[in-house]
Amino acid sequence: MKKLLLSASLLFTLNFTAQEKGPELNCYNKWAAKFEDRGAEDVKDGVYEDVIVTNRQGAKATCNNGKAEVKNGKITHFYILLNDGTHEEVKKTWKNKSNENVTVINGISKSMFTVHGELINVLWPNKIKPKKAKPTNAPDPTDD
Repeated sequence: MKKLLLSASLLFTLNFTAQEKGPELNCYNKWAAKFEDRGAEDVKDGVYEDVIVTNRQGAKATCNNGKAEVKNGKITHFYILLNDGTHEEVKKTWKNKSNENVTVINGISKSMFTVHGELINVLWPNKIKPKKAKPTNAPDPTDD
């Protein structure tokens, strides 16, 4: 009987730990989900010092604070904020001129591709719309 209980608990434990976990979300996926859920206001022409520059390669992503310049509805330059408070322009070897005519839709730039297989996006977190109000639940009936 002890062997049976031990075997059953061992099988239960193995089955429980062997279940696959969903894919872990990286910083870009988390932000993209928030933008998708809430939507974002339009990004007008100007210089923004509150953007996030994302760099993705495969399932890995890095998200850095930065600034970006938008002219005629397109990103002209964008920079990473360094820990000394200065900015460094993002300069890559771009594939198929993917860094040209980059528009911003729903607070996220069109993806830019490097020859090294990186995907770069610029995000405007301050343009995310506020949370939508949720409906309130009615109370259950009473015996009055």
